[in-house]
Amino acid sequence: MQHILLLVGQLNYTWTNTESLLIYLIAGLAGVDKETAIVIFLTLNTTRARLDLVERLAKLAKTKPACRKDVLDVTANLSRQQKLRNKYNHCVYSFDETGKLSHTQLMRIVDTTRDVRYGKVEAVDDSEMARIRASIGEIAETNRAIWEIVRRYGFPH
Repeated sequence: MQHILLLVGQLNYTWTNTESLLIYLIAGLAGVDKETAIVIFLTLNTTRARLDLVERLAKLAKTKPACRKDVLDVTANLSRQQKLRNKYNHCVYSFDETGKLSHTQLMRIVDTTRDVRYGKVEAVDDSEMARIRASIGEIAETNRAIWEIVRRYGFPH
């Protein structure tokens, strides 16, 4: 249990640190100062809303094509990694009879035209732990890529 909690904590720290860098992308793409970008960032209360804003700003005609591509690449990476982060932030951890963590149960409803499903169960095994570690590495790479965009395009920081 300790190991998974440490990994999830590291995943969350890496994610939060990287998500906060969207402030600089907002500042540069919207042509505002950092303080204004912080207010915009904090006003949008979900990651999805923040990513949507950055993507929409990048798609404006005034954004240079190379910058647009770079920004959309990092937002796509974040969107992909967000799924795993959300999984571990919105699940119940289940244990076997010995008290060892055995699986997660996602606390989300899937409402289709014919039925309602909830609580997708997934094992927490070595491959899943490796997947979390890989995600942490990819988010860290995205962090570095955002800093490179900020420098390359002279965004406020």
